[in-house]
Amino acid sequence: MRSIQYVGLLAVFALVFSLGAFAKDKDKDSGSFDLTQTARIGSTVLQPGHYKAEWTGPKDALQISVLDHGKTVATATGNLKELPSKAPYGAVTMRIHHNNTDQVDEIDFNNRTEALVVAGS
Repeated sequence: MRSIQYVGLLAVFALVFSLGAFAKDKDKDSGSFDLTQTARIGSTVLQPGHYKAEWTGPKDALQISVLDHGKTVATATGNLKELPSKAPYGAVTMRIHHNNTDQVDEIDFNNRTEALVVAGS
């Protein structure tokens, strides 16, 4: 009787621990970043602050949403770029837009091997 209880307990533990393997990684298609200066993402100019980027679609044709406190404040298109190693820290790379405003070009997320490349508008 005791061996049946142990087998049952072992089966419950195996089931509970395997559920994590089937759960969707919520952070896989999102990441947080900080803007230290005013910058354009898509057609929207964002003020300095802490934001979250979420993306959907294939790696080479992403739909990107930028959220501030859970609310979408900007949208853009882009793609994921594979980095040679994990980024040691988060970073935002910018370029000058044709109207002399800073445009977010790439977002590297801390401790991740993929960077988000934002298409210009």
